[in-house]
Amino acid sequence: MARRLARPLYGVKYCANTASGKKQVHDLDNEKTQCQIDEIVASGQAKPYNYLADAYNAGYDNCRWCLAG
Repeated sequence: MARRLARPLYGVKYCANTASGKKQVHDLDNEKTQCQIDEIVASGQAKPYNYLADAYNAGYDNCRWCLAG
């Protein structure tokens, strides 16, 4: 999938899911179908990050599909 240029992601590389209990960050350059980014955005739970370190510092963990390891 491609990066989303529209609101709320504006072309950033990383998208965090702010849903309670999820707290995962996704790599939009390595997005997998299982990441369900469109659903995260539609539900208003998407938070953009330019840097992975910033998402980690905010308490987000790697998505098991796009940021495994």
